[in-house]
Amino acid sequence: MALQDDITPDRNLRTLARWRSTARVLVEALPYILRYDGQTIVVKYGGNAMQDGVAQNFAQDVVLMKQTGIDPVVVHGGGPQIGTMLKRLSIPSSFVDGLRVTDAASIEVVEMVLTGSINKQIVSGINAAGGRAVGISGKDGNLVVARKLERTKLDPATLQPKSVDLGFVGVPETVNAEVLRTIINSALIPVVAPIGVGRAGETYNINADTVAGAIAGAMAAARLLLLTDVEGVLDREGKLIPKLTVAEARALIADGTISGGMIPKLETAIEAVEGGVKAAVILDGRIPHVILLELFTEHGAGTMITAE
Repeated sequence: MALQDDITPDRNLRTLARWRSTARVLVEALPYILRYDGQTIVVKYGGNAMQDGVAQNFAQDVVLMKQTGIDPVVVHGGGPQIGTMLKRLSIPSSFVDGLRVTDAASIEVVEMVLTGSINKQIVSGINAAGGRAVGISGKDGNLVVARKLERTKLDPATLQPKSVDLGFVGVPETVNAEVLRTIINSALIPVVAPIGVGRAGETYNINADTVAGAIAGAMAAARLLLLTDVEGVLDREGKLIPKLTVAEARALIADGTISGGMIPKLETAIEAVEGGVKAAVILDGRIPHVILLELFTEHGAGTMITAE
């Protein structure tokens, strides 16, 4: 009994120390909470980050954002899940410059996976974490009106540019921000699948980064957060670059420092900033609660792209 009495004060001290640490974190976050109060933040949630543990953390982060006065808009991808379903249905896949060629058979599967299973999983996760989310696609309310994406590649035989037909792959023409504002004003969190609608009612598969950037620009968002599966933008030595201006980002692309799949993400960030978004951030969505680390800490996470 005496031994138990000796241990109890130490346990109480450790408990108090943890509480004080939690209080310090909350106080340190307060200026950032005030900074983003009433601001819109668009979060692109990629298919590669949609793992069970990460998904739960993501949902909690989005709910906390809403509870602190931020208006989050989630745009999700689903490339790996689409690929799995197409393979299961024996529908072949091919890619041009990282974009999935989407024929008539594929577009039905793409829409089914994105607006069905993936969208509803994210909505359910946010709701389970205490939020109130609603799932939509770019077709709902003509949120994202799109046109067919044109691509050309150099013909190795003639060395002349040759048009490449990507099928039902689109690019946003207009974003009806009022649809999202109506949802936000109803105290709901919009979760957007990157499917667009053409002028004649046709369905388009659109890159999720591109949709997120277009929505962020239309909403004049305070931040565009692009969650990916790498730390951020890296220099030639493989070290994280914490901040870039648009001019610096373009220079890194031009001199070959940035290559591969990071180029379209960086281009999306640049276009969003030039379109009126205050800053775009490319960060590793696999890190637990990386959104909170980026928004509510001094150090932040990932690479931030700003106008100047």
